[in-house]
Parts: sequence; C-alpha cells; structure tokens
Amino acid sequence: MSETTRALRSDAERTVRTILEAAERVLSRNPAASMEQIAEAAGVARTTVHRRFASREALVDAMAGWATKQFAAAVEAAHPETTPPLVALYQVTANVLRVKIDWGFAMSRALSSDPEVGRVHAEVEARCDRLFRGAQATGVLRADVDPDWARRVYYALIHEAAQSHDGDADTLATRLVDTLLRGLGTGKGLA
Repeated sequence: MSETTRALRSDAERTVRTILEAAERVLSRNPAASMEQIAEAAGVARTTVHRRFASREALVDAMAGWATKQFAAAVEAAHPETTPPLVALYQVTANVLRVKIDWGFAMSRALSSDPEVGRVHAEVEARCDRLFRGAQATGVLRADVDPDWARRVYYALIHEAAQSHDGDADTLATRLVDTLLRGLGTGKGLA
C-alpha cells in the first residue's frame, strides 16, 4: 500500500469517526435529529455523511457497531482472565461505564440484528461469566450466590449508573462494585 493510499484511508477513518462522534452527541440530545444536523455538528457537508452512510439507519447501525467494539475493548483492557477478580471487576466496571456514558445513544441501539454486534456481546457475556465464577472461587462473591443472577444484577447496576450522570466513571464504579459486593441491607436475610 502506498503512502498516499494510507493517508487517504487514514483521513477517511478520521472523517467517519468524526461523524460517529457528532452523531452520538446530536442524537443523544435529539433522537429525531436529521442527517443534516449531524453533518453540521461534524463540520462536514451533508453529502459527506451520505457518502459514508447510505441512510440514517446505516449511520445508527455503524454507531452501534463502533460502540460495541469500544465496549469489548473496555473489557479486554481490564485483562479479566489474568487480573485478580476484585481488581478486574472494578476495572471492567470503570472501563465499561466510560463507554456507556460516552456512547449512551449508540449503546442503547447495540442490541441490533447485526450478527457481529451479537457475537461481540456474547463474547463479553462469556468473559463476564468467567469473571464472576472466578470471583466466587476466590471468595470475592459468597459461595451461595448464583453467579448468573449476580451478573444480571451487575448489568442492571451498570445500566443505572451510566444513566445517572451522578459522578465520573471511577466514582460510579466504586459505588457500583461496593453495592454489588456489600448489598444494601444490614446482613439480615429473609430466613
């Protein structure tokens, strides 16, 4: 590949990323925003947006795909298979919250029919399952806790924390992991 070809490809990738980021900002504020409004926010011509994305649906699908890749990279960056489970749990949480906060609109569309998006989400879920089973095996989670239930509760907490806009990702991750591991009760159960 020639230097010119590489430079053109790099420029096209930057343009696409600029459009995706602008679309996230615009659509987060106004989900009915037009392609023209997105182009304006991206600082490009409307024809540039249409040249990169054939339709609004194609743009939203691309946003979901991009956000899903960032989501998977956030989990990977925490090295959950090799990091002690408590540290990995916190780091995965903080990393994922950053993506969910920054790409909230796109992440809300990330359960699309795109098979690649589905594959990535399935891989992340499998990694999360292994993380929770490792946390249980090392005593971070109680032996009597159903790890599948704990994972679903964890997902719900992440969703709510990302929606709260009540602190930065690190602060929210600390609260979330503390809530997950300590619960909210006094330690007295139903029995």
